[in-house]
Amino acid sequence: MARAEVPGRPPGEVLVMGAGTIGCFVGGSLAAAGVPVTFVGRPRVLQGLAEHGLALTDLEGGTHRLPAASLRLSEQVPVGAMPSLVLLCVKSGATAAAAAELAFALPAGTLVVSLQNGISNCASASRVGPTLQVLPGMVPYNVAEIGPGAFHRGTAGRLAAQDDAALRPWLPVFARAGVPLDLYPDLLPVQWGKLLLNLNNPVNALSGLPLRDELLQRGYRRCFAALIDEALGVLGSAGIAPAQVAAVPAQRLSAVLRLPDWLFRIVAARMLRIDAKARSSMADDLALGRRTEIDALSGEVVRLAQDQDLEAPRNARMFALLEEWPAQPRRWTARQLQDALGLS
Repeated sequence: MARAEVPGRPPGEVLVMGAGTIGCFVGGSLAAAGVPVTFVGRPRVLQGLAEHGLALTDLEGGTHRLPAASLRLSEQVPVGAMPSLVLLCVKSGATAAAAAELAFALPAGTLVVSLQNGISNCASASRVGPTLQVLPGMVPYNVAEIGPGAFHRGTAGRLAAQDDAALRPWLPVFARAGVPLDLYPDLLPVQWGKLLLNLNNPVNALSGLPLRDELLQRGYRRCFAALIDEALGVLGSAGIAPAQVAAVPAQRLSAVLRLPDWLFRIVAARMLRIDAKARSSMADDLALGRRTEIDALSGEVVRLAQDQDLEAPRNARMFALLEEWPAQPRRWTARQLQDALGLS
């Protein structure tokens, strides 16, 4: 694993493909540190940035404000753009279209880092955009949109990406921007470690609660733990050992999640270092009527199980619940969700 040590000048410009919560926070942090950044995104988000500028806050009390006039905003990859680094931050369902646009508009060999949930986005982007140099990445923290142009990081962690010589000059830049980046020779175990944690996203989304409030209810935690246990069984059959991304290994996490509430508060104090503004991006998607990324989370578990001639019924059920939600929107109590997953 390579870590940033000293500050440095940016090797070039950055293009954020997908100016959502992660794209705006990471890209905005880089811009606040003096990196030229272009944000490509949907009209709703871009309008908020154009009217209000970009405001970034975090769990530790950090604040950055970038005036609207300083932001470079576009609904498409600008003609003639030649970024040294692209941060691919679109939702998983938009990966193919985004990669096709990037490959059409940018020079061959352009470096792209996928800062997306799930396992398969990098491979998907590479298939559609074979002229791009696409590397997998991982975002460990939660970022919420708390107002037009305002984004808040509610949990801690360090970005991760596949090690590559082209990405190493960016390490001091990311460190100086307050979004440190670690490089790994094999990112797949890290991606699966993060995916296990992300299996709480659908639980949180269906609960309708902020992350911390949801985690403080044992019934919801039991659902989260059941999804983790099922995924760990599938990973074991596939010979994949997920990296430790949380404060405790995934194999111990499910036991911690099942503790009584009073004991969980004590044992999981570090895990509960989440502020009241934090919520899952999946919850935001439901609130905005958008399709969720459940296919990149529970869907990945189900597909890996199928590859091993196994089943993952609880992750399959969670997949179905999220897919059905737009037609039957409702807030699920902990008891209702446990019953739906077959937990006694």
